[in-house]
Amino acid sequence: MVLIAASLILTVLYVIVVLYFRTGWLRIPAFRVPDDGPLLSVNILIAARNEEACIGSVIEDVLKQTYPAQLFQLIIIDDHSTDNTSEIVLKYASRGVKLIKLNEKEPLNSYKKKAISEAIHLSKGELIITTDADCRMGPGWLETVVSGFKDEQVKMISSPVVYHEERSFFERLQTLEFCYLIGLGASTIGNKMPSTCNGANLAYRRSVFVELGGFKGIDDLASGDDELFLHKVAARYPDGIRFCKAADALVYTDAKATLPEFISQRKRWASKSTRYKNKWVVALGVSVWLFNALILLNVLMGFYKPLYWQLLAAILLLKFFAEAAFLLPVTHFFKRRELLLYLPLLTLIHSVYMVYIGIAGNSGKYVWKGRLVR
Repeated sequence: MVLIAASLILTVLYVIVVLYFRTGWLRIPAFRVPDDGPLLSVNILIAARNEEACIGSVIEDVLKQTYPAQLFQLIIIDDHSTDNTSEIVLKYASRGVKLIKLNEKEPLNSYKKKAISEAIHLSKGELIITTDADCRMGPGWLETVVSGFKDEQVKMISSPVVYHEERSFFERLQTLEFCYLIGLGASTIGNKMPSTCNGANLAYRRSVFVELGGFKGIDDLASGDDELFLHKVAARYPDGIRFCKAADALVYTDAKATLPEFISQRKRWASKSTRYKNKWVVALGVSVWLFNALILLNVLMGFYKPLYWQLLAAILLLKFFAEAAFLLPVTHFFKRRELLLYLPLLTLIHSVYMVYIGIAGNSGKYVWKGRLVR
């Protein structure tokens, strides 16, 4: 009876929370670029390691932006690449692209934060925008994101990221799950309780980075240049964070081609949760993990008493409808509503994935960019 009661309580809590996420998403107004948008100087930062296959494409996309060319500079930080990444970047030097090469002799656990910090230290732009070497964006991306800083109270803007050009069923399933994650981060911003964002499309004022001491206090963790810094900004400026709900602000990237790559990425993302200082975010994460763990426990208990399988069916049904209600407007924004056909399957396998990643991401090391980190 204890398991049944706990399962029902956490199911009700989960449904309420997901519907609250939906409310947060709907609270965010569709963003439109004002006619008199701000003309701020911008530094676009990309930390790259062994990205010769894609670095040229993202550079071309950035250089094609409609934002005045004299007001932005693209800085690529080469994180000890062993391929031709630097050589490719240097070909764009005549077009204003700047290359910085890390040269630390002592090993670090946070090369990406070091790369971003070095670039910000050497830059002079009023705004910092980070993206990744494997990303793509349309010509109106920069103008749209920068326009969000017209309000001087805005200190940070999280913008949407989506997977594209999927080549398999597995990658399409990832895209739906990623829509959920990006929507989740946006919805918590909409609800004035920021919890997550994505460094592939993140912008903030340089002055705020300096004021908060940059990544000081979170620089011992390999990941977290996005979420953990978001939490630092939210603690100082709780009303200063926005989500840019605009199609032109979209950044596109690729899903992981294989299961091991996917697991490694999600372990890296989950590793940041141990450093969350917001007790609400921590409590929410623990509750969601327990909810999924109880789903798996009900599966096992059903072999002893079929009643638990009946309970499981009801839980999964409620979980499915709550997630569908949330994902309907989110996938509409991303113009990927066809992915909702995968939601029944995702609902079934999500619990296994959540429980495993919750444990693995907080209890071990993982490989990132060819390095074993924690």
